[in-house]
Amino acid sequence: MKHFIWLILLLCPLYLKAQQTSRVDIQKISGNIHLLPEMKSVDGKLQVELKVLKPTDSIYLDAKKATVKGLEKSEFQLSATKDKLWFIGNFKAGKTYTFKFNYQVTPAQTMYFVGWDNTGSNQIWTQGQGKYTSHWLPSIDDVNDKIEFDLSYQVPKAYEVIANGKLTSKKTKGEDRIWKYDMQNPMSSYLVAVAVGDYAFAEEKTESGIALQYYYEPENKDKVEATYRYSKQIFDFFETEIGIPFPWQDYKQVPVRDFLYAGMENTTATLFSNQFITDDTGFIDRNYVNVNAHELAHQWFGNFVTATSSEHHWLQEGFATFYALLAEREVFGEDYYYYKLYETAEQLKELSDAGEGEALLNAKASSLTFYQKGAWALHILKENVGEEAFRKGVKTYLMKYAYQSVNTDAFLKEMELASKTDLSLFKKDWLFQSAFKADESLASLKKSDFIKELLALKALRKLDLEDKKNQLQLALQQPVNDYFGQEVVYQLAQEKPEEVMALYKKAFASDNLLTRQAIAITLRETPRQLKEDMESLLEDDSYLTQEKALMNLWQNFTESRTAYFEKLKGVEGFQDKNIEILWLTLHLVSPAYEKDQKQEVFKKLSKYTSASYDYAIRENALGYLYQIDTFSQQSYEDLFEGTKHQVWRFRSYCRQLLDTLWENTKHRAQLMALVDEIPSDHAAYAKKKYNL
Repeated sequence: MKHFIWLILLLCPLYLKAQQTSRVDIQKISGNIHLLPEMKSVDGKLQVELKVLKPTDSIYLDAKKATVKGLEKSEFQLSATKDKLWFIGNFKAGKTYTFKFNYQVTPAQTMYFVGWDNTGSNQIWTQGQGKYTSHWLPSIDDVNDKIEFDLSYQVPKAYEVIANGKLTSKKTKGEDRIWKYDMQNPMSSYLVAVAVGDYAFAEEKTESGIALQYYYEPENKDKVEATYRYSKQIFDFFETEIGIPFPWQDYKQVPVRDFLYAGMENTTATLFSNQFITDDTGFIDRNYVNVNAHELAHQWFGNFVTATSSEHHWLQEGFATFYALLAEREVFGEDYYYYKLYETAEQLKELSDAGEGEALLNAKASSLTFYQKGAWALHILKENVGEEAFRKGVKTYLMKYAYQSVNTDAFLKEMELASKTDLSLFKKDWLFQSAFKADESLASLKKSDFIKELLALKALRKLDLEDKKNQLQLALQQPVNDYFGQEVVYQLAQEKPEEVMALYKKAFASDNLLTRQAIAITLRETPRQLKEDMESLLEDDSYLTQEKALMNLWQNFTESRTAYFEKLKGVEGFQDKNIEILWLTLHLVSPAYEKDQKQEVFKKLSKYTSASYDYAIRENALGYLYQIDTFSQQSYEDLFEGTKHQVWRFRSYCRQLLDTLWENTKHRAQLMALVDEIPSDHAAYAKKKYNL
């Protein structure tokens, strides 16, 4: 028998050429997942229920580097390879089988243990999109296999657990607590998720009675309203607009530290970057509304109905982007909707003009294509078939393929039936053609009077100042439109300030936050006549405006630096501490201000490079330390650690900064002295890159 098992395992790759879904339906995976944060590992006990569709002698679960014990009370055999668990035996068509087994794994990715080895807040969270859940949970990487997951999680009892489905029980077991979650409907494995941390939550009910739970760390209690603003309105809008009730039991949202992306639409449990936590002042520049709407839309488009393969990925991302934009139109208005379409049209046109356009049905297309070109395709489709037919087609499509996987042709078929329209030309122009249909898009945009006015204002860029002064002045008449005001300021930035002083004064006096912000961003050398106006920006309800104004004023009016420091003393800014870190940096290079505090200020700035802080804070601190060309030994060590960070943007930033410092004799000597003193995994990049 043992020889037979290994023969089967040797031949397993042959079986993988045909999708297992044609032979086996994995129906349910349940059990207990014991999370061991000190060891960064998982100890699980699972029960797998499956139905055999065609006779077979082997069935697999995807499981990366897991170790297993044998099956409990079973005539079948269980064996593990590098990336799979194999159930071996004589499986008969039409029969249902249940298997129980234990497994252990130390995930190389997908499950992240954040804060446990430093002084940061302790969290555990997962990010399984793609084919990655199998790194911590034996499951099926194929998105076409829909499974009901009913899982319990055992964690130290000081922490909360948020996972897919409805929480049905909590019970204490020694120093741990077991949280049991129940899913009623099946989903693809990449949507399985869990988050663990020191959390509290606020709750409200939607018009249809669904519970919305807004999680937060206790220190951010005062930011809950601003962070989750419009959540209920967006949810209620989607149920009405899509025409199908929310297809799951409840909905939870959880901010996590050092998250890989903006957000992830795990079924019933969206995780998102804590960089979107905000207060009222931060809301105008960096709010959660778009990500909130996008991930919620995925609960229908992606979770309820899933694309069969990467070729059809736009059915998820294009739809989520489009419906999020519709929701934002409800919140922010028609001008916002058309401006966002205009912005993305410009990006897509630029890509297309450079010969780098991509077809929507290109499996290797970029995010810009899947998300923004996909949204544009749906906008055009809706205009072409009419709103009523569009809604009818989308609703029928979702209902017909509920809890299944689908391709583009299936969607288009339902749209053709609903609209009684041949969509072959739409398919050719918007799904197969790599070039962006710029002329058709422009014609659509011009249905908005706002866009026509904006384009006319932008056309003034080609004119001399004297030929457009009157139009620019008219655009600054009260009440000033956000987008018109910004455009005027962008054009003023191309002129000598003294020649457009009156227009700058008018823009400052507009009381329009975004118009005033545009001045802070674009005006480099502020004339003394505008000193008081620029100083007034320090009072604006915008952390971005305050940051840019502080930098501008510090550079241009050295005699007033003390007043500026005092004005923003103690202000943190966004979650990345943009204002505080800039304030600390400017403090260090301002010899006359608080001379006796320099050492403490440097110590505080250097502290923010530590792994105890979110990567965005660390990147800000490292960037400013580089600008003033001074690093503490700990910051050098933190930079080494960052070269292996899970967030690729920060990892890439640290590697580039390390490469730059390595070219400098002073910094290289300091770095060389540390290479053999720091943990080997922190030094791995440097040793390989510099042949050490």
